[in-house]
Amino acid sequence: MRLGIDIGGTKTAAVAIGADGELSDLVRLPTGFGAPAVLSTARQVVERMSELAGVAVGSFDSIGIGIPGAVDTTTGRVEHAVNLGLEGLDLGPRLSDELGVAVRVENDVKAAALGAHHLLGVADGVTAHSMAYLNLGTGLAAGIVLDGELLRGGHGVAGEIGHIPIDPSGVVCGCGQRGCIETFASGSAIGRMWPTSNPLPARELFDLAAAGDRRAVEVREQFLRGAASAVRLLALTTDVDDIVIGGGLAALGDPLLLGVRRILNEWALDSAFLASIGLAERVQVIPLGFPAAAVGAALVGEPSWQNS
Repeated sequence: MRLGIDIGGTKTAAVAIGADGELSDLVRLPTGFGAPAVLSTARQVVERMSELAGVAVGSFDSIGIGIPGAVDTTTGRVEHAVNLGLEGLDLGPRLSDELGVAVRVENDVKAAALGAHHLLGVADGVTAHSMAYLNLGTGLAAGIVLDGELLRGGHGVAGEIGHIPIDPSGVVCGCGQRGCIETFASGSAIGRMWPTSNPLPARELFDLAAAGDRRAVEVREQFLRGAASAVRLLALTTDVDDIVIGGGLAALGDPLLLGVRRILNEWALDSAFLASIGLAERVQVIPLGFPAAAVGAALVGEPSWQNS
């Protein structure tokens, strides 16, 4: 039995995969802030999963963790996970020592890419197709799976397309560059372009745009063009079969998917080249409740993935 843990800024989710490939129920706990609290949350979720499975903690074959920040997959150290209050934590070694099980750690978006590839492949009966997972959350990043293998890159930044500038005159991004894709298509971008007290600003934006609010339509279109730019970039640089949109903003569902496809189709009308590669048909939004990150973390925990 393989255990996968997705540690997010507000919640930690876990799922177990049995020898038959069946998934357990998802367990969720609030995520603590700071190294001691993050470690405590991880321990609690492992203990809870062991209780539900009716096995000792040490009986898990492997434990994998997906977490924001810069992750050294060899050492299991996490750096710069600012939303969790982590500037440096040897997460893998610390938990391995405490739990008596090998714990492997991966960046959360890369883990989600692997999980989405696995779950969607199982659903389609395909196991080795190529896929990019475009995470639209507070920020924007992607995970890329080519022929079943997770692409990490030589410096661990493969897929960090949110920090590719597309507008030299745009606003300054958190990375220090100007006009990055993330400044158009992310939760933080919506928060900047559409300031509101509504706890669901993206939902409010799309609802008001659908109702004809002129300013909302303008902001929505900026956001959709940014998301479509990310899709186009992924397709032209990796030529993957599918581009799956996930992350918190994926909860927008069809309005997001149809909007991105509309922009891509508009661009294709002006470019025979873009029309020839069928971008719009290659995009989908991950279904609500799809535990991609936790499943990907469980797969990352397998020894075979450590050196892939």
